[in-house]
Amino acid sequence: MVEELISFKEASFQYHSQASPTLKKINVSINQGEKVLVIGASGSGKSTFGNCLNGLIPNIYKGELSGEVSINGHSLKETDLFDMSFQVSTVLQDTDGQFIGLTVGEDIAFSLENDNVSVKEMHERVDKWLKEVDLVGFESHKPQDLSGGQKQRVSMAGVLVDESPILLFDEPLANLDPRAGLEAMELIDQIHEKTNSTVIIIEHRLEDVLWIEMDRVLLFDDGQIVADVTPDELLRGNLLQEYGIREPLYLTSMKYAGISLEDSPRLDHISYIEPEKVTALMESWSVSHQEKVKIPAGNPLLVLDKVTYAYPGQSKNVLEDVSVTIHQGEMISLVGKNGAGKSTLAKAICGFADAAGQMSWQGRDMTGDSIKERADRIGYVMQNPNQMISKKMIREEVALGLVLRGVSQTTIDEKVDDVLKVCGLYPFRNWPISALSYGQKKRVTIASILVLEPEVIILDEPTAGQDYKHYTEIMSFLEGINQSGITVIMITHDMHLMLEYTDRCLVLGDGKLTADTTPVELLTNTELIDSSSLKETSLFTFAKHLKMKDPISFVSKFTAYDREVRVK
Repeated sequence: MVEELISFKEASFQYHSQASPTLKKINVSINQGEKVLVIGASGSGKSTFGNCLNGLIPNIYKGELSGEVSINGHSLKETDLFDMSFQVSTVLQDTDGQFIGLTVGEDIAFSLENDNVSVKEMHERVDKWLKEVDLVGFESHKPQDLSGGQKQRVSMAGVLVDESPILLFDEPLANLDPRAGLEAMELIDQIHEKTNSTVIIIEHRLEDVLWIEMDRVLLFDDGQIVADVTPDELLRGNLLQEYGIREPLYLTSMKYAGISLEDSPRLDHISYIEPEKVTALMESWSVSHQEKVKIPAGNPLLVLDKVTYAYPGQSKNVLEDVSVTIHQGEMISLVGKNGAGKSTLAKAICGFADAAGQMSWQGRDMTGDSIKERADRIGYVMQNPNQMISKKMIREEVALGLVLRGVSQTTIDEKVDDVLKVCGLYPFRNWPISALSYGQKKRVTIASILVLEPEVIILDEPTAGQDYKHYTEIMSFLEGINQSGITVIMITHDMHLMLEYTDRCLVLGDGKLTADTTPVELLTNTELIDSSSLKETSLFTFAKHLKMKDPISFVSKFTAYDREVRVK
């Protein structure tokens, strides 16, 4: 008999600070052993739904909860956070915010210590989960010193050690490089098979989650569940387009070629698409379209010559002899695995890291320039928004740089309003930042730099945690300022972003510049993909699956055409 673990009956929730409910009459049941994906645009209610599952609502986030919510037989209204933690284990999007122990071993053991588990059993269980998440040998390392993928594994082990029946993953892929993201999904799948736990994943990256088999997808919009279907059923309909979720790219390419999705037995993985029914039409479409035209670069702007850096007290260089020339008006992707040195390079350019080597700006040596002098020309948006925010209110934060520069209040108001609208934050302009989601905070930090109109802007994961609508709005804005002459450098794990918006990509590996090439050439080069912890685009995988004559050309043509369609 199938056991129901999660039940929402006419459940609504309204935060005390809000004028209307965030969740509205939710009715859903989730059974033991199911794997469920929760998707929806930002503000759709999916995070609030997750906070009900783990008891943060109503124990931490206060408000009015109506209806009935039961988690493994425990009423949400009558169960405190401590008791709920034994029912649901949560892996947060921001892994750094979840660490407690000074070492990996201590962090995994933390909950066991609180439960007065014997030392012998504690060591046994910690060792077990170190093996399960492939972190044997890292137990004495500081969690903060690990790569993004390794941090994710520590967080997973830290909650899995409790062996709760329900595992909740909140945006587990947002800050991971492509390879680490696939490994994280495979690890979640393996843990599910071994424990028969109920797995719930809240995530924007639909295509990446569907790398593994999922039982159901809950699609949220405006605080309601508008679809509760299998992945295949979701992909066959038009709900993704209707609610602003990006569908897998291979399905988009099939639609462009006029291929009926009904002819395929299943759509939730490329392997189910039958080449004999599809290849001829895809080849015909590819022949009739043009590849992306590369825009010539402008004059040299920023030149790095043998830039080298090691963190204080460490002998190993994080950056080693990095030499590259950035031209005016370029839009560049900076890619590589977690820990490759991408963020450190950005900090060195901005003067936050005192690197050796030489840097010049339009032919003038800028090595000795202060952070302030560099900031007048180069803007930097950090990956973690919490490290940038210094004001309590959204409007104050975005306006801060202009205030410090002595800009008139009238101009400040105009510029702040414009950038808030572009970043999808204008409706929240008078909100406290503490009320925002992680993704919304990210947009605040982007807005605070964009409003200053720098000549070069470096963005560390600008679209991480963003839904498709805000992803498109932010990238369209960045593309617009790039076309006005501003150079844009994006540190990103989003391979389609790199394909779609940039003509050049710089690949870092272990602190060295391992490639300076085009996105298509990178993502069709198996050796570079493997060494850089990337993954080939699903379009290239799809083209190879169909045995198309020129997969590389097909990827380039799709990218160019897809952009034309979306711009129109």
